[in-house]
Amino acid sequence: MKKGFIFDLDGVITDTAKYHFIAWRDLGAEIGVAVDLKFNEQLKGISRMDSLDRILAHGGKENDFTMDQKEALAAKKNTHYVELLQSLTPQDLLPGVKEFLDAANAKQIPCAIASASKNAPFILEKLGVKDQFAGIVDPATLHKGKPDPEIFVKAAELLNIKPEEAVGFEDAQAGIDGIKACGMYAVGVLSGEPLHGADLTCHELTELNIDELLQK
Repeated sequence: MKKGFIFDLDGVITDTAKYHFIAWRDLGAEIGVAVDLKFNEQLKGISRMDSLDRILAHGGKENDFTMDQKEALAAKKNTHYVELLQSLTPQDLLPGVKEFLDAANAKQIPCAIASASKNAPFILEKLGVKDQFAGIVDPATLHKGKPDPEIFVKAAELLNIKPEEAVGFEDAQAGIDGIKACGMYAVGVLSGEPLHGADLTCHELTELNIDELLQK
């Protein structure tokens, strides 16, 4: 019997990937690196600084900036991203999310967020569902990013359960790998590329039966 649900944010609860893409694309244009939709797929599920490092390497500029300059670039991207997020409303929840969270809360099954996004609390507030999560992992406390399982282990700790007692939801391969690495049941939310290693896949949460998941 599972005792908790742990969710990635982007691509699972809401789709802010388009805002990340716009912000990275515009920053890339400023520093002379083309960021297109195909390359943007490599930035999903990883931290802001790791994303910037990949962009700089992609443009052959990995040695062109000091750490202070890179931090300034990452901060500039985030400022632009947060500006774009101002338009988020509860209507931007992905299909089935509100109903799934309501059902989990009705059954007193706690939920947590395991996202590399430092903006997760703000985003959940804009979406009107922050109160439905018992815990949100603070990315600043992490030593390693996905696919390392650390973030999922911490999320389980926030819910006072063991990783194997939780169901994890992810839309990125790095996330699925992290979920499985700590013995957690993995639900892959498909948006394009196949997710290898997921125990169950769906295109949206409307396809899932919460009672069946709790029995996994």
